[in-house]
Amino acid sequence: MSDNPNELMFSRRQTLLAGATLSAAIAMPSLAFSDTTPAKIKGTLPMTTGFVETKDGVQIFYKDWGPKDAQPIVFHHGWPLSSDDWDAQMLFFVQHGYRVVAHDRRGHGRSSQVSDGHDMDHYAADASAVAEHLNLKNAVHIGHSTGGGEVARYVAKFGQPQGRVAKAVLVSAVPPLMLKTESNPGGLPMEVFDGIRKAVADNRTQLFLDFPTGPFYGFNRPGATVYQGVIQNWWRQGMMGSAKAHYDGIKAFSETDQTEDLKKITVPTLVMHGDDDQVVPIADSAELSVKLLKNGTLKVYKGYPHGMLTVHADVINPDLLAFIKA
Repeated sequence: MSDNPNELMFSRRQTLLAGATLSAAIAMPSLAFSDTTPAKIKGTLPMTTGFVETKDGVQIFYKDWGPKDAQPIVFHHGWPLSSDDWDAQMLFFVQHGYRVVAHDRRGHGRSSQVSDGHDMDHYAADASAVAEHLNLKNAVHIGHSTGGGEVARYVAKFGQPQGRVAKAVLVSAVPPLMLKTESNPGGLPMEVFDGIRKAVADNRTQLFLDFPTGPFYGFNRPGATVYQGVIQNWWRQGMMGSAKAHYDGIKAFSETDQTEDLKKITVPTLVMHGDDDQVVPIADSAELSVKLLKNGTLKVYKGYPHGMLTVHADVINPDLLAFIKA
């Protein structure tokens, strides 16, 4: 034992800190994804990040983890987030031996902040640029919320014609159409989306706290366990992106009719949706989408919110794995 009082004090502080950290970890309510990962991978895990330049000069950031010869799983994030929203799924699937890829949509995350192209056609073309750059084949494309719309447009327009897609998954996804119209009477009125636009323009920082605190994860429901870290991470991801991209993106996710996209998709497609989704109501989305798909299956999660990928990853991840393996 050292006779140096400074060393003794430092050692005692380390011990106290370690004890406090352990106690906090034991007491803290854990997110549902904590028990979903298998044993740690042996050896070095290939992990790269980079940028792909699109035909119109936009730099799209991507992550590419896992063996390059493994089946790729490509993740498409929702509004107004980034590829970081897929952390629980990226880790889970790379530890199951898959190659996992996720990109930041234009104007979101680390990708270029540009004034134009915030629509489903450009979103899908950007995803195609990533797939071509990384030479992704036999891939499973999984999209959440707006990302589900991106997947539908990508698969229909690029992925299937190029023979790059094996399966697709739409999670809490916006297709076929969110906006209420004469042909879509069950949709949400324009006033809802105008309200979101106004909130983005007036005080985006507050909206990006209120949204995850309330309906996105169902934290506004009685008895819900609220995770402050999840709320802050949602805010962090949102604020990385461009207010212009977020503002324009509201039109993209609410007014894009993807009926024809869904009809064109022939690969096996899993539609996953919570019946307590307060953001994209299931009756206006998943229940309609599965009827338009030639090879679609609907899986409904009782009581689950829009952001179920994060707060119920212990259920969602194994279900995704089972679908991919089937």
